[in-house]
Amino acid sequence: MCGFIGELLHKHNENNHADDQTWTEALEMIHHRGPDQTGEYKDEFVRLGFKRLSIIDLENGSQPFSYQEGRYQMVFNGEIYNYIELREALQERGVTFRTHSDTEVLIAMYAHEGKNMIKKLRGMFAFAIWDTEERILFCGRDRFGIKPFYYMRDNGRLHFGSEQKSLMPYIDEVQIRTDSLQHYATFQYVPEPHTLTNHVEKLLPGHYLTIDEHLSIDVTSYSDRSFYQHSRNQSLESLVNETKDVLTNSVEKHMRSDVPVGSFLSSGIDSTAIVALAKERHPELLTFTVGFETQGYSEIDLAQDSAEKLGVRNVSKLITPEEFLEELPKIMWHMDEPVADPAAVPLYFVAKEAAKHVKVVLSGEGADELFGGYRIYREPLDLKFFDKIPRSLHPALNRFAQRLPSSVKGRGFLLRGTTPIEKRYVGNAFIFNEEEKKELFHSYDASHPYTDVTRPLYDAVRHYDDSTKMQYVDMHTWLASDILVKADRMTMAHSLELRVPFLDKEVFEFARSLQTDLKLANNTTKFVLREAMKEIVPDSIVSRKKLGFPVPIRVWLKDELYSWAQQTIKTSGADEYFNKSFLLQMLEDHRQGKADYSRKLWTVLCFMMWHDLHLANKSKSEKVSKIVI
Repeated sequence: MCGFIGELLHKHNENNHADDQTWTEALEMIHHRGPDQTGEYKDEFVRLGFKRLSIIDLENGSQPFSYQEGRYQMVFNGEIYNYIELREALQERGVTFRTHSDTEVLIAMYAHEGKNMIKKLRGMFAFAIWDTEERILFCGRDRFGIKPFYYMRDNGRLHFGSEQKSLMPYIDEVQIRTDSLQHYATFQYVPEPHTLTNHVEKLLPGHYLTIDEHLSIDVTSYSDRSFYQHSRNQSLESLVNETKDVLTNSVEKHMRSDVPVGSFLSSGIDSTAIVALAKERHPELLTFTVGFETQGYSEIDLAQDSAEKLGVRNVSKLITPEEFLEELPKIMWHMDEPVADPAAVPLYFVAKEAAKHVKVVLSGEGADELFGGYRIYREPLDLKFFDKIPRSLHPALNRFAQRLPSSVKGRGFLLRGTTPIEKRYVGNAFIFNEEEKKELFHSYDASHPYTDVTRPLYDAVRHYDDSTKMQYVDMHTWLASDILVKADRMTMAHSLELRVPFLDKEVFEFARSLQTDLKLANNTTKFVLREAMKEIVPDSIVSRKKLGFPVPIRVWLKDELYSWAQQTIKTSGADEYFNKSFLLQMLEDHRQGKADYSRKLWTVLCFMMWHDLHLANKSKSEKVSKIVI
C-alpha cells in the first residue's frame, strides 16, 4: 500500500514542470501513505513521485519502477493477489524478472500484453504507466474502487494522485460544485466520478484511462459490477460449498505478504468469517476491535467472545468522548474529502491500534453489497402485498396515505408500498431530501436533484427485481464513495494496509449470480453466506443481526459534543453555503429531544470541518502540518 502523485505535460509545454516547491508540498501531503521510502522519476514530459509502504519484496519493490531499459516507468498503489500465477505465465513465454514483486509483474503485463492485461488482475490497485517511446500515459483502477485515483487539468498539465489533497497545491482558487454539494447533503458523500471541487475528478472503479501528449483523455470501462438474473440451477448444498471454496481461496490470496497480517473483528458474521478463514493459514493471527464508553455503543464484549471461540488473540480499546474530539481534526484531514459516515471514527481508532502491531489487516467490507446483507433489501419482499393491487391505483393510494396523520398505524406501510423503488430507495444513507435542502442552502438549485445520480443506475437495471436494484445502486454509490473511501483513508492515516477479501474478482463472479430468494431466504439476509459459515464461525454469530460500527453521535450531540457543534456552526467559514440559523435551531431541537437530527447535523459538521481544514485558508501548509504531526 502506497501513494503517488504525477504530472504529464502537453507536447507544446515541454520541460515546463510545476515548480519544485509545489511538487514537494504535494508529495509530502501523502507521506502517511508510504513512510518507508520516497522515489521520483522525471523527464521532459512526465514527473512521477512515490511514497512506499513496503509489504512485498521489501528489498526490490522501490518505485517509480523502471522496465525494459527505462522505456516504461510506473507508480502503483495496491496489491496484485494473483501476481505469482501471472508471473509464472509470463515466464513460460520467456519473460525474465529481476525482482519478486507484484510491481514488476504488473508493468511486465502491460509491456507484453497491452491495455487488456488489466482484465486479468486480481487485486486492489491504482497505477500510472508512462511509455516514453509512445508518449502515452496508461492509468487504471480496480473494479470495485478499493484504491483511489484523482486527476485534473491545469495550465497545459495533467496532475494525478492517490489523494485529492495532493492536487490542492496546484489550485489557486478552489470552487465548490453546486451539484456535488447538494448531492453530498443527500448521500453524506459525493458520488463518483465527481468531487466537491470543479477541478478534480475521480477515475471510476473498473475503468482505465489513456492520455496522449496532447492531453487527450480516453476513459474506458473494462469491468462492470452488474448482477445476473438467471438461475444457476444448483442445489443449496453446492452453493454453500462453492461459497466456502471461493472465500477460502480469496483469503489465502489476501494473506500473501512479507510482513505480519492481522484482522479487524466486529460482532458480525463478515469479519468473523474472514478471521476464521485467515486463522487456518496463520494460527497466531491478531485481531483488533474498538468500542465507545457510552452504554450500548460497544461491540468489544461480543468480539472478544468470538475471538475466544475462534482461538485468536483480540486487542481492544474503548474510545472516550475526549479522545474523539482530540483526534477529530486529524480524522477529517485524513478523510481527504468529506464523508459523513460516523463509522469512520471507530475505523480510525481501530486502525491506529492495529498499526502498533501489524502492517496489514483484513476486513469484511463488501460482503453486504455482494451477498445481500442489508436488512433494507428485504423491504420489497415485505411489500409483495401491493403487487396484487393494480399499479394504476397506487398514486391515489399514496396521496391518501400522505393525508393521514403520522400517528395512524399502517400509514408508513401504505406509503412505501405505493411508492416506486426508484423514488423510495436512494441508497444506504438518505440525509436531506430536496425540500429540506431548500432550507439548508442559501442558494438551492432545483436543476440538480439527487435523482440525477440514481436515475441512470435504475435505468440500467429495469429488468432486475427490486431487491437486486437496491444492491446495484449501493454497489455504484455507497460502496465506492463511502465504504471504501473511509476504509482507505482511515487505515492509510496510520500507514496500515487494509485488504478486503470479499471484494475479490472471483468472489464477485460467484456472488453476482446468486438468486434473490437465496440471498434473502428464511427471513434473513446473506442466507447462502450464513449457511456456508455454519461450520466455520460460532453459531451465535451466524444468525446475529447486523450492528455495523455503532457510534454515539446522537447521544453526544445532546451533551459532550453540543458546545463543540454549536461553535463549529457559528465559526465555520462555510457561511456562503449554509443557513446557519436553520442549523442552530436543528441542533437545539435535537438537544431537547424534539427529533433525532444527529445524522443531518453530522453531515453538515463534517463538511464544515473539511472546508475549514482544506479550503478556507489556501496557504494552509503550516496548519496542516500541525494537524498531522
